[in-house]
Amino acid sequence: MKEKTVLGIESTAHTLGAGIASIDERGKIGLKSNALDRVPGTKKGFVPRLLAEHHEKIFKKTVEKALSEAELKLGEIDAIAFSQGPGMGHALRIGFVGAKALSEFAGVPLLPVHHGVAHCEVGKWERSFKDPLILYVSGGNTQIIILDTKAKRYHVLGETLDVGVGNFLDVFARQFGLNNAVEVMHQAEKGETLLELPYTIKGMNTSFTGLETFATRNYKPKVDAGSVRLEDVCFSVQETVFAILVEATERALFHSQKKEVLVCGGVACNTRLKEMLAVMCKENGVRFGAASDQFNRDNGAMIALVGAKMLSAGFKPQPNVEPIQRMRPEDQEIIWA
Repeated sequence: MKEKTVLGIESTAHTLGAGIASIDERGKIGLKSNALDRVPGTKKGFVPRLLAEHHEKIFKKTVEKALSEAELKLGEIDAIAFSQGPGMGHALRIGFVGAKALSEFAGVPLLPVHHGVAHCEVGKWERSFKDPLILYVSGGNTQIIILDTKAKRYHVLGETLDVGVGNFLDVFARQFGLNNAVEVMHQAEKGETLLELPYTIKGMNTSFTGLETFATRNYKPKVDAGSVRLEDVCFSVQETVFAILVEATERALFHSQKKEVLVCGGVACNTRLKEMLAVMCKENGVRFGAASDQFNRDNGAMIALVGAKMLSAGFKPQPNVEPIQRMRPEDQEIIWA
């Protein structure tokens, strides 16, 4: 079998990405390009219609850049993969329509990929992990996941009961005059005092909305008056939220008896979260790793990587494939497991 090459399209939220991955007869994967264009965040959040307009506008340019970086032509691509879900409907639709058009034009299979599974798989590939417990933390998703090789599905051990941790941090940021979770991280680095906040965890499940409401009601007016420093509020919120995530992950680690822990997704770019998880893993004698930031952030290369695995394992394209806004990790069969 000659080397197979897949073009992956990512469009679940604010990023339109196009990446190319290859897989040879031994199953060795190589990432050849990873082009993307992001919509800048604002204090008002993201407007779905505007995301769709952005993705449509730069779709052709982004795909061409990915092909150019890989030194390939569309006719040399063996399949087109796209992020099927979960995500924002308007944005998902643009990526799907574009990927479908490319697959029909090139006469190659169209491969639907779960966005979260792609984050897990690219992290495992980059860190050479075999069978990790995975903490997947992004804007809309917060899940603790393991792979069930017998069922050939990812299985969720625990997850958020309300909002994803990334969305929580973004909403909190805007409530306190910041733009996003990245600014919360930078403010937290200057904090010193740990303020009282709700700590909600139910087994391996988490909840964040009550914490945001409490912080806004009890500390926002005082911040305006200058009696509580913004840095300390951010420090306290971040420490509390990440402690909840680490506790849930440790509980899942005891339950699953895994020897590796991987963190992935946009919030995995946060250095403090990785630091806390690394300490927990060291105390329990297990290996810890995180995907690099280029793969933690939404990107097309991770979609292409999963597409390459699907193609190599003999995936049979299905008719009438559509985006699924609330797609679960269990919905994707891991045929290469």
